[in-house]
Formats: sequence, C-alpha cells, structure tokens
Amino acid sequence: MIDLHSHVLPGLDDGAADLDESLSICAAAAADGIEVLAATPHVRHDYPTSPDAIDAAFETLKSASPPVELVRGAELDLAELDRPKEELQRYALGGSSYLLVEMPYIGWPLDLADRLFRLRMQGFRAVLAHPERNPDVQDRPELLEPIVAAGTLVQLTAASVDGRLGPRTRACTKTLLDRELAHMIASDAHAPEIRAIGLAAAVASIRDDALARWLTLDVPGAVLAGVEPPPRPISRPRRRGLVGR
Repeated sequence: MIDLHSHVLPGLDDGAADLDESLSICAAAAADGIEVLAATPHVRHDYPTSPDAIDAAFETLKSASPPVELVRGAELDLAELDRPKEELQRYALGGSSYLLVEMPYIGWPLDLADRLFRLRMQGFRAVLAHPERNPDVQDRPELLEPIVAAGTLVQLTAASVDGRLGPRTRACTKTLLDRELAHMIASDAHAPEIRAIGLAAAVASIRDDALARWLTLDVPGAVLAGVEPPPRPISRPRRRGLVGR
C-alpha cells in the first residue's frame, strides 16, 4: 500500500517529536503493509514549515534507514496556496504535480473552488485531505461534487473509514465512497499510538478488494507518477453499502 499523508518528519509540527518517534511511525507503517510513506508536515500559520526545513528533516530520517520508502510532500493550508509556483512545486507529493491541501475542520470555505481552480491553472492538481471530518461536508456531501468534477482528488483518513473517529465521520466516508467522491485512503499518522497508521483496518472494512486496491495503491501510485488516476473499478453490490458495519 501507498500512504500519502503522514506527519512522520521529526520536529516540524504536531507529529513526530524526534527521530525515534519518526522511526516508530515508519515501523508501524511497515508492519501494517505500507511500502511507500509520504512525509507531509503541516504548512500553515502555526507551523510555517519551509521547503528547506522539510528537505533537512527528510534527509535525517532517510539516513536512519527506515523500513519504508519515503517520499517528500507537505500538507498545505488553504492560505498557503498563494505562494509562488516554484515554491509550491517544492511541496508537491513526491515531486509530482499534485499538492496535498488541508480541508478545514470547521466551515466550508466560500473560496475553496476558486483556490483549487487557480492551482489547476498553474499546472497543479489538489488532493483534498480529510473533508469527511468537516461537519458541513457531513451534512451536505454534495458540496464536494463540483470540485471533484473539476479534477480535485479526495483523500479519506483511514480512521474515518473504519470508525475510529466516530459513527458520524464513518457514515460520511460511506456516502462519499458510494457517490464516487473519494479517491484515496491515507493514515494522517502523527504517532504510532495516536491516529495510528491503520490502513489495513480501513481496507478490511471496505469489503471490496478491487476498490481497496484502487484507493490505497492505484490512485496514490498515479499521483506519485504525476499521471491521471485509473478509472475506479466497478464494485459488486453489497446490501450495506461499500463500507462494512
């Protein structure tokens, strides 16, 4: 599996505090079946992480021989998307044309579609992180329809999919999957014990091998390659929807 969202780099944000914690997250990821892990520290007002800081922390962790393949990235706050194109490129997932964008936890940004459109005009595509955790999306999942139609990919948090973040969030992930408004699952891991890796548990809860592969391997792999994701596989009908109860 490929996990394109983690806070594994040491000392940059609210994720791993030091190298030992970073290596523990990597070990948990490997034990869970993850082969490629994107290091995506926050870039926002409380964690103004620079590309140079990411590069330095990345090399520190990589030199410690973690048991997974690491790729660079960042989780960008909406307010950070006005940076110059050359700087945004340094935050891209694995050096591709895709940027991981943090969906706010509260409220629906009225300029969201416009900001993502401007990214597209610069040659980037957005991967929108964890919208299922936003109450507005939980109430009105159709809010995502126009931005998905315009090319944005939606990334669900694994703990949302399998219910660790509560029934309301889990119900939203089911709706987004059923409506074909979700494209990836990622851990958003901050520590092995908190928001644990857990992709395997999320995959098991989906109960559809082809769809699970698409969400955790095919689409993330296309993102890292900088190409168009493959079509979503046709899922077999299930009496309780795509996500198991």
